[in-house]
Amino acid sequence: MNQRAEQVPLSGKPTNEVAALTAAACLFNGFSDRSRLAIVQHLLEGEHRVVDLTKHLGLAQSTVSRHLACLLDCGIVQVRAEGRASMYSLAHPEATLQLLAAAEQLLALTGDAVTLCTTYGTAKDAR
Repeated sequence: MNQRAEQVPLSGKPTNEVAALTAAACLFNGFSDRSRLAIVQHLLEGEHRVVDLTKHLGLAQSTVSRHLACLLDCGIVQVRAEGRASMYSLAHPEATLQLLAAAEQLLALTGDAVTLCTTYGTAKDAR
């Protein structure tokens, strides 16, 4: 799990509620980067190797690997060995698709509010 999420003091909260909030923060952290979202979109089409994602996205192999490690840690992506290659896929493709559809719906309802939010989402910070 993401250690940054665990550092937020939540005094007075029951342990199970803190654990649930921490798990949710880790999950949403997986979707909080533009490159990771692009990887997820490609994985919605099926399994990919790192080299395939690198070609599709135009990112360095080390960058794609770092983002895949985050997505693995969050439980969004799974990996399996095929010979000497590692094949990456979504751990729960239907649930991921539903989450992305809900995000699109919320974005449509809020318009630019998410992008323009001074606390969380200035356009210059989107990666």
